[in-house]
Order: sequence, then structure tokens, then C-alpha cells
Amino acid sequence: MNKSTQIVEAGLQKRYAKEKRFRLYGLISILISLAFLVILLADIIGKGYPAFQQTYVKLDVTIDGEVLGLTAESPEDKLYSASYSKVIRNALREKFPGVTDRKQKRALSNLVSKSAAYELRDMVVENPNLIGTSGSYWFLAKDDVDVFMKGNIDRNLPESDRRIKDYQLEWIDTLVAENRLEKRFNTVLFTEADSREPEQAGIRGALMGSLYTMLITMCLAFPIGVAAATYLEEFAPQNNKWVDLIEININNLAAVPSIVFGLLGLAVYINFFGVPRSTPLVGGLVLTLMTLPTIIIASRAAIKAVPPSMREAALGLGASKVQTVFQHVLPMAMPGILTGTIIGMAQALGETAPLLMIGMIAFVSDIPQSIIDPSTVMPVQIYLWSDSPERAFTERTSAAIIVLLAFLITMNLVAIMLRKRFEKRW
Repeated sequence: MNKSTQIVEAGLQKRYAKEKRFRLYGLISILISLAFLVILLADIIGKGYPAFQQTYVKLDVTIDGEVLGLTAESPEDKLYSASYSKVIRNALREKFPGVTDRKQKRALSNLVSKSAAYELRDMVVENPNLIGTSGSYWFLAKDDVDVFMKGNIDRNLPESDRRIKDYQLEWIDTLVAENRLEKRFNTVLFTEADSREPEQAGIRGALMGSLYTMLITMCLAFPIGVAAATYLEEFAPQNNKWVDLIEININNLAAVPSIVFGLLGLAVYINFFGVPRSTPLVGGLVLTLMTLPTIIIASRAAIKAVPPSMREAALGLGASKVQTVFQHVLPMAMPGILTGTIIGMAQALGETAPLLMIGMIAFVSDIPQSIIDPSTVMPVQIYLWSDSPERAFTERTSAAIIVLLAFLITMNLVAIMLRKRFEKRW
């Protein structure tokens, strides 16, 4: 073996060794990324899973007409305005007759959520014949009781270091022994809007707000973005200064901080055009501005990737320019266009900063019924709950993140299925 061959083989061995190290580094990077992802998801699921259960308390309630000042023939407005909270308090005091101290009476009332009075009211309004009867009913427990039942309050801590006092622990133990406390699936989380009371707070309002906002964003950003990309790539004159200026501005807008779009929406849509503040309509308009550059850039890249032979074949068979673009080029580019749309919509779904500028951070306790009703969105709801001091809001924050991720995965899955359908067709 001559010297030159030895030099070549030594160089090959070094190159192969570098390639192996490079593959090893890549594998290690992937494993580290997956490890961090697993840790993150495990932490979110571990904290959010308890929020999908809620503690309920069973009370023996006497719907006393004298206490309420009602009869079965009372008009509906009086049925609504009666003080049902007195009936709930009486039921608790009958259960624990030894409680006489004013402070302990207040603490006893806090075993049950304030929503119990509204639930009882709705039952009486629906069936006034309940007045004067007695029965056992399940009501939402207060958030501190719920947190304790889920094991997040250590009863062995000194009384001064926990939110539940010793006498409250005795009451809870009595209720548990009599099977009057149980955990159920938390339907409130999915059926109610936001609330100041943790046990009554739900995500339905924010979920509907996100859905309306994303629908508006999709309906505006997708057709406008694809139309703009098609024009710039297929019909715009070449070497034109105005076209070049538009392309530069589109590329620059893709890198603009999202809060700038919020300021633009506040100045233009709300202050100039008078679009209602804190609504999915203005939120969708703002997110459309933010999403358009991403969709346009991705769509242009997908259109440019279509083989020139496809255009030439269509034109050679007598198709017009418009027919070639809309019947041949765009269908072939649709998988790439949908990929860019997925990226843009996923970015819009997780945005918070631009929506804060247009008032969607406001506390909204009603579920929006249309695009012009006041609303918030899931990322903003998560932000609001994460800033709340109550321990029960911590688990609801993680639960809302889980739902947001599921919403995002579902949206991406639908887009991927559409993309696969176009790929199979062509």
C-alpha cells in the first residue's frame, strides 16, 4: 500500500468518524428535546388532571316557604328574587347544630359553593311544587374543600399554615363518614364561563370565543392570503418597483412583534371604524393581519414549487392563463398552502399580546352567542387564571392548557387530512 493510499484511507476514517459523531449529536439532541417535552407534558397533565374532577356535598334541604316568603302559586319574578341562600345556610346549621360562634357559622356556610343557592332557585322555578318539601340534593363544594379532598392541603400542617381550620376538618370528616362528600367529573369546567369563584369557573366562554375568533381568521386570512400569493407569483409584472415594495413589506410584516398588530387593530378597527371592543370579530380581524404574511409567504413557496412542465402542458393544450393557475397550479400547490395555513393558524390560536390591546382580557362571565358578543379566548383565560392566588385556579390553568393543546391538535389534524386528500388527488 503506497503512501497516497494510506493518506486517503486515513482521511476517509476521519470523515466517517465525524459523520458518526454528527449522527450521535443529532440523536442526543432529539432525545434531550423529547425528554424536555415529556417533562413539560407530564407537569401540565399532573397539575391539570385534578381539575377534571370536582367535589360535591350532599345536603338535606327543607325548601321552607315561610323562609323564602313564597308559595307554589307565587309569580315567577318572586321565585327568582327569593333568598335561597338562607335555605342552604339553614340546612348546614341543622346538620351541625353545635355551631354557634359567628365566625364558625360563616366558615360553615363556606363548605358549599355560592352556586348552591342558584341551583336551588332554578329547581324551584322549574317546579314550584318543591316549596314546602324536603329532600337531599348535591351541590358544588367550596374550592378549599375541593382542594383538600384532592389531597392538596396537608392536614398535618399547623392550623395557621393552611386555609382550612381544625373545626372545618371535623365537619369534613363527618361528611365523608356519612358519604356526603364525593368527587365527580367536573362538567362545570366545560359548561360554564369564567367566574370569581374557582369551583364555578369554566372554559366554555373562552372556548367559544376562540372558536369564533379562529373562524373569522380562517375565513379572511386563507382566501386573501392565497389570492395575494397567486397574484404575486403568477400574474404580477416582473421587475416592477411597486410589486417589489409589496414583497418587501410582506416579508417585513412576518417579523413584526404581534403586539404591534394589536395596536394597529386598536387604532384602526376600534377607534376609526368603531368595531365593538372585546369581541371575536375584532379579535379575528387583528389575527388576520398577523397571520396573512405567514400564509402568503408559504403559499408563494408552494406555488413556485409546482413544476414548470405542468404550466407548459396546460398552456400547450389550449388552457388560458387563469385556467392553468386555478385548475392545475393551485391544486398541486394546495398541500404546501395548507401547511402554511396550519402554521399561521396555530400561531394565531396561541397569541395573547395583540388581543390584550383590544380588550379581550376583560372578565367575561357570559358565554358569547355571536361574533359581536364580549368574549375572551383560551390563551387570555389561561393568563388570567395563572395570575389568580387561589390554589384551585392553578389546576384549572393546567386543565385549560390541556384543552387548548387538544383544540390545536384537532385543528391541525383536520388540516392534515385535507392536505392528504389533495395529495392523493394529484
